[in-house]
Amino acid sequence: MTEERGEGGARERVLIWARPERAAKGPAPSRSRHQIAAAAVALADAEGMEAVSIRRVAAVLEIGAASTYGYIDTKDELYDLMVDWVEGEDGPPPAPSGDWRTDLSKLAYRIRGSILRHPWMASVAAGRPNFGPNSLAWTEHGLAAMDNLGISIDEMLIASEILQAFVRGLTTRELAEQQALRHGGPSADEWSRMVARYMESVLSSGRYPHFGRVVSDADLPHVENYQEVLFARALERILDGLFSKSVQTASRPGTAASA
Repeated sequence: MTEERGEGGARERVLIWARPERAAKGPAPSRSRHQIAAAAVALADAEGMEAVSIRRVAAVLEIGAASTYGYIDTKDELYDLMVDWVEGEDGPPPAPSGDWRTDLSKLAYRIRGSILRHPWMASVAAGRPNFGPNSLAWTEHGLAAMDNLGISIDEMLIASEILQAFVRGLTTRELAEQQALRHGGPSADEWSRMVARYMESVLSSGRYPHFGRVVSDADLPHVENYQEVLFARALERILDGLFSKSVQTASRPGTAASA
């Protein structure tokens, strides 16, 4: 662990990514940051984020809790390691395909998959930016997909944030429904029957005509694999709206991107 001194000799905090994994002095570490992150991710997956602590991780790795501070300073740094570990579990980003829509769609599905495998990612990854090597590689991949659309880097950043917020929001709702079924709530069939009975009174009241059209005319709520279909259709709408029509037209194969 490295320390830097600022004015007055006070310790200046340094990002974990800017510090060498092995301190310049002292014995070689018996564990790596990757091992620490993997142990913490396994704990969070099994017991939730509330179970993750430096002491618990040290116990899993069979090292002293005090010695863990030779690798990380705070629980926030442990969270940074966990997020970057998850960002790297699918391997490095592929080479850009040259089709921004294809690349951003695949990126959105990758984020969704990570959250479904690790539900705690929805909240932890939505916090401070993570500048770990895996996180930066995927950020670079997403920005590179938009590089030839003739938009500014600020617009590219806004589009990236919108896409990530959409994926986190919709996937978090999907997880909430899954958790309700696991925690003793009504089954999907029971829930459907309960809702159907209640909808009869809602529709007969005449107070909600537009919602009544959803109940009587909409196909989406009744399709199989509802969450998959909803995500796919909603993602199409998000991608349609991220950029102006002129940029989308210019970015089609065989046309030149407009400035």
